[in-house]
Amino acid sequence: MFLPAGSQDEIGNRLNNRSRAYELFRKITFNRNYKQISTPVVEYANTFTNKHAGMDLRNMLKWFSKEGEIEVLRPDWTTAIARALVNQHPSQLKWSYQGSVFRSDKDGIESRQAGIEVVHTPTFLGESECLLTAVSYLKELQIDSYLIELGHTGIFDELTAPLQLDEIELEKLRIAMHDKRKDEVYQIASDNKEIAGQLTELVDAFGSFDIIEYYEKHWKDNDRLLEIIQHIKQLASLLKESGVEDVLVDLGRVKNLPYYCGTMFRGFLKDNGATCFSGGRYDKLYEQFNERISAVGLAFDVDVLSEKLDITDQYEKICILASEESHVYAETIRQSYSNCIVDIKYELVNSDEFDKVIQIVKDDNNYRVVEK
Repeated sequence: MFLPAGSQDEIGNRLNNRSRAYELFRKITFNRNYKQISTPVVEYANTFTNKHAGMDLRNMLKWFSKEGEIEVLRPDWTTAIARALVNQHPSQLKWSYQGSVFRSDKDGIESRQAGIEVVHTPTFLGESECLLTAVSYLKELQIDSYLIELGHTGIFDELTAPLQLDEIELEKLRIAMHDKRKDEVYQIASDNKEIAGQLTELVDAFGSFDIIEYYEKHWKDNDRLLEIIQHIKQLASLLKESGVEDVLVDLGRVKNLPYYCGTMFRGFLKDNGATCFSGGRYDKLYEQFNERISAVGLAFDVDVLSEKLDITDQYEKICILASEESHVYAETIRQSYSNCIVDIKYELVNSDEFDKVIQIVKDDNNYRVVEK
């Protein structure tokens, strides 16, 4: 049978590696005092499309319920968890999750994620915890060739506020900034030449600590922008002191999800440029529930990370050649190879797939093991 576009069957190492990535994520988050949470895979569309979440219904997998409500497959973990946490006691501050999201605007409609949310926590503490959890997890996965990028939604908001653009023009400007189309950025903001120039300059404002130091001086007379750049500098210093070699900033970065409202961060693998995690602050998401909550989180792309693992090479593969009569005895022998991959066969077709082959033989009504 054929599958819908974006769906695929999976076998073998890919599944093993993904299971290992999830297993190590559970270990790291458990040790850092996160509590697991899971939300239903089917939700009401309005949970994600209301003005606070602001996601596009066109990209969701959806249908009408028998009551006439639009239901969707979960397109986003953070929004679903925000809905769930409104009913939880605020004493639990750190939450972890793992599972799939479904979007039609991706290469595959299903994406596997593992993520964290930190709520009711001071700004720097929550963001530091997110970033250092990411560092710990990547270390546990033995991934060390990556870089972390920092940005902030407040820079765009502060610079565009005097332009007094309507929502449509502001969204066009945001998209132009996102796509780094400098000419279009300048054109949209051209009623204010000074701001248009600053926004155009920001398109190229990415790099390391020299960018931070330049804008720290450049914005010394703007209290809000100075506060933002110093906050970014503090987070970048934290990462450097924690052993992260490559910390970059992108001061022209704009939010890719409507509910971000502060610091944003992403992790990239150096060898292929793939995004291995992303996240940020989203306090305003809770306004739909009439709550004012400090909230920040990030999600790891488990599909990307699992491609970097190869767990089968870590285990010796052993074949035990047995028979119907000796199968029970072979099973007891299997227990002595607890850290190996062990398969019991009655006939060996291809010995090359195993590192060692042993055979159960019978002498004088007793079984013994012979290595072949």
